[in-house]
Amino acid sequence: MFRKLTVITIALLVALTGCQKGDEVAIQQRSKYLSSASDGVFFGVTASGAWTLSVEFPAGTDPWARLSRVQGSGDDNVIFDFDANEADDPREATVVLRAGGSEARATYTQAGKPAPEVIGNYGYDVAPFDWLELPASKAGDGREVLVHDMKGGKYRNKSHSGLRNWSCYWDHREHMSLWVAYPLNNGIKGSGTGRTEAWGFDPLLPSGMQPNLSKSSYGGGWTRGHQLPSADRQRNKTENATTYYSTNMTPQEYDFNTGIWVDLENNVRKYAASADTLYVVTGALFDNSTRWSGSSSGFPVKIPTHYFKALLYSGSSAYAKDTEGFMMAGFLIPHAGYGGKYTNYRMSIDELERQTGIDFFPALERMNKSLSARLEAAAPNAQFWN
Repeated sequence: MFRKLTVITIALLVALTGCQKGDEVAIQQRSKYLSSASDGVFFGVTASGAWTLSVEFPAGTDPWARLSRVQGSGDDNVIFDFDANEADDPREATVVLRAGGSEARATYTQAGKPAPEVIGNYGYDVAPFDWLELPASKAGDGREVLVHDMKGGKYRNKSHSGLRNWSCYWDHREHMSLWVAYPLNNGIKGSGTGRTEAWGFDPLLPSGMQPNLSKSSYGGGWTRGHQLPSADRQRNKTENATTYYSTNMTPQEYDFNTGIWVDLENNVRKYAASADTLYVVTGALFDNSTRWSGSSSGFPVKIPTHYFKALLYSGSSAYAKDTEGFMMAGFLIPHAGYGGKYTNYRMSIDELERQTGIDFFPALERMNKSLSARLEAAAPNAQFWN
């Protein structure tokens, strides 16, 4: 069962209600909100003696989830397995823990199914997956969502592809990704390999559609700037090599790439190290650009005017105790050749959405609209996002 890791892993939450005298019991949730896809999430059982578990559904609702264990003794971990939600509306189920004369309850909310999948030529015109990191995508806008698995191929489903790796919003006309989105924590990042420098084409697209960055950069003095950093995929050489696909690259000014941008990248890994999962969107604004690279890569590519990051933290930080373990922060930095401090460009997600025109973290909004609105409007906590 341990192969069924959750698509989303959220903050450590303790739900303890209806306690009577007797054994002290508690349920420790790691994922209160569930995606619409079939999956499984862990929760912890705290009890000093024998216990039983059951799942309760609202009246008139067919059972759609089950437990890996329904009885035991002492502290333990149990898996809450759930079916895909084919309905548009969210649904709920409550896990009930009983031990001695005490009882604890924990409710899960599963999102309704996302918009119907629209298949593009090579990827997805509109992303069919309900992952927390994915921004909204628009049908018919000349961009496609390419989704990679950990082996570098096309992610199709969990049973076929294993864990997701990273997704990008590829612009066919400009030959560049508007954004790259991915989950990050210490386990996903790993530390077993260095930079592979495996510059190459993305196997999800014909090579003629992509800049050829295998031997050199774009030309004109612009560097090959990662969106998903090489250091964020260090478990093995195969996963690291996927970060060198041309779909993950943009033409960056050298001092920007090695200065303020790498400083932000390093700190994103610091944020992720304390998180259950950090959901990251990193990207470039280039629609209004008037500058172009050289043609060493096969054709000129627009030079982005700005770079951005949208971050969604899920974990047990004291800074997020009043927001169910979630925090958000946005960064929008002009693409210029200087160092400077990236925190000067820190902003709320609402402000980042206003300036980029991108809808970030819509899956969280589908799960809990009021919480999402509160998080997006809030100024990032300067003590944490520093």
